[in-house]
Amino acid sequence: MDRYVGLDAHSTSCTLAVMGPSGKRLKSMVVETNGAALVEAVKSIPGRVHLCVEEGSQSAWIHELLSPHVAELVVTVAPESKGAKDDLRDAWARADELRTGSIKTRVYKAPLHLAALRNAVRGYGFAVRDAVRAMNRLRSVFLSRGVAVNDGIYSAKGRVRWLGKLTSPHRRLAEWLGRQLDQLVPLREEAEKWLLEEAKTHPIIRTLATAPGMGPIRTAQVVAITANPDRFRTRRQYWSYCGFAIVTRSSSDWVQGKDGRWGRSQVLQTRGLTRKRHPLLKSVFKGAATTVITKLPDHPLHKDYERMLAAGIKPNLAKLTLARKIAATVLSMWKHQEVYDPQRHTAVSGKP
Repeated sequence: MDRYVGLDAHSTSCTLAVMGPSGKRLKSMVVETNGAALVEAVKSIPGRVHLCVEEGSQSAWIHELLSPHVAELVVTVAPESKGAKDDLRDAWARADELRTGSIKTRVYKAPLHLAALRNAVRGYGFAVRDAVRAMNRLRSVFLSRGVAVNDGIYSAKGRVRWLGKLTSPHRRLAEWLGRQLDQLVPLREEAEKWLLEEAKTHPIIRTLATAPGMGPIRTAQVVAITANPDRFRTRRQYWSYCGFAIVTRSSSDWVQGKDGRWGRSQVLQTRGLTRKRHPLLKSVFKGAATTVITKLPDHPLHKDYERMLAAGIKPNLAKLTLARKIAATVLSMWKHQEVYDPQRHTAVSGKP
């Protein structure tokens, strides 16, 4: 007998709701957020257990912990709801969505062999964001006093000359932010070294790094996030995951012609790119496109970019087309386990 279980997890407690195939609510329980306690609770449920848990900070751990003990485990992004809300209501809602097959967004969880790489990518991302934030804060102190600065303020030696242009109250803040930055930069370099070392343990990263505009760091980020290229049947599905899919809206789709027949209306309104995407993947492929545009003038993709500009396409749309091309190329290389071959490049023409 199938049992559909919704799990609402929090830092100290987890609420489980068990539902039968007909939708009958069988039982509910509150369990301590503890690995042994959760496994024991799931094992106590008779029949084939189908478990649904909301995406959150503990969802990856719960997925690893309970997957061996259930017939199916789904991680989902819970839809927004209005009205009364509590842990048990959420658990019943997840169980019913799994039972009726009405889950709209399923979250893929990467296999365990990528855990070290994914953590290295996270650590590198934290280090870069912290360093950039400290640099921006330091620069803002000088700009707030009308002092135009250059990159010299980011080094301890070059900063001394610029500090003399600030009055005492503002100088002290700039000195403090400078010391903070001096501590973050070595940590960023350490995180980069860690990521590159971890990337060497995955041969596919060396293969994909041959793609234009990519490199070991960007490729490691792509592998850590994508995890499995076979998740995406077509390049358009991967574009949507990366945030390169165009969103359209239409209404009153059917119109009646002069002959009395009904046909589809041709009125479509574009609403820009999809916001349901992985932001780091979008940044990686747009960064790769920027590298091709600025540093690879002889590459066929750069020629495509110039051709699109000459055709009147806006630079941002031309860059988007390049990013899509690189994303599709990396996906194909990964699926076929092959290095990049410029001879197989096909020119981009027409609309982006």
